[in-house]
Amino acid sequence: MHTEKGENKTIAINGHSVLPGENKLVRIEIARLPTGTLIDIPIHVFNSKRAGPTVLVQAGLHGDEVNGVEAVRRLLQDTSLQVETGALVMVPILNIFGFIHFSRDVPDGKDVNRSFPGRKKGSLASRIAYHYTAEVLPQVDMAIDLHTGGAQRHNHPQVRYTEGDAKSKELAKAFGAPYHFSAKLIKGSFRKTMYGMGKPTIVYEAGESMRIDEAAIQKASKGIKNVLVHLKMLKGRKRQSASVHLETTRWLRAAKAGMFIPGVENGSSIQKGQLLGVITDTYSKKSRGIKAPFDGHVFCINHQAVVNQGDALFHVGC
Repeated sequence: MHTEKGENKTIAINGHSVLPGENKLVRIEIARLPTGTLIDIPIHVFNSKRAGPTVLVQAGLHGDEVNGVEAVRRLLQDTSLQVETGALVMVPILNIFGFIHFSRDVPDGKDVNRSFPGRKKGSLASRIAYHYTAEVLPQVDMAIDLHTGGAQRHNHPQVRYTEGDAKSKELAKAFGAPYHFSAKLIKGSFRKTMYGMGKPTIVYEAGESMRIDEAAIQKASKGIKNVLVHLKMLKGRKRQSASVHLETTRWLRAAKAGMFIPGVENGSSIQKGQLLGVITDTYSKKSRGIKAPFDGHVFCINHQAVVNQGDALFHVGC
């Protein structure tokens, strides 16, 4: 952890030291492709001279979630991003294997975000999690984890914090996304491992996998800067409006299989009983409406045209 006064700490990752006042690119070697090509995780460290918190900003934990990758890439090119106190650790792509295979998971089908804290001699996903947990996590005080909706579900920009963790709730509010709400910890997730280490983590969700979403990327970049300003790591002021806190969230699922036609825009306000969309058969003989269970907001819509019974269609909150 950082000290309140004086010089900032040295950041040490995989045998590389980043002294106060230094910026450096370091790498963690993970494994090799069948061709023998070495795969490593690039980690950009910006260490200021003055003491302050160390914040991890990461993307690409799921390889097909590209909006976070692009948001971090733009921040790395942003010459106005000058860390005044503490240190900023930025990882554009954590799951390199998934990224090069256009996949959420690694080639063996396992999810890295269900493999933390990992095992040194475990599966490929578990090994990635192990090295990351051992080398990076001890160096940081908190994290911003960038994600995108999976399986053709489109997330309106939102931030999730850990239920009962006041610090992560504070960071979620400071981020300034349109919505923020608590989410339970998932076994094997990065966020749960961080929570067990006493390090608050927020998860930004926006857009849809394998699709560039400009609004999602811009809000991610602004939100990250908002958090850094809040922590007094950057000069400036917050640049986004207040975030709506959702006390209750619920998935609305398909009561039957068929063609799914949404009838509302993502991020819109809804009223109890409002028709949000319909499921119809291909013969136009039967249809089933999906109605809002309460007054609130819709912040995720499934873009799958053909759905099965039980599929998640809308994520709503109030």
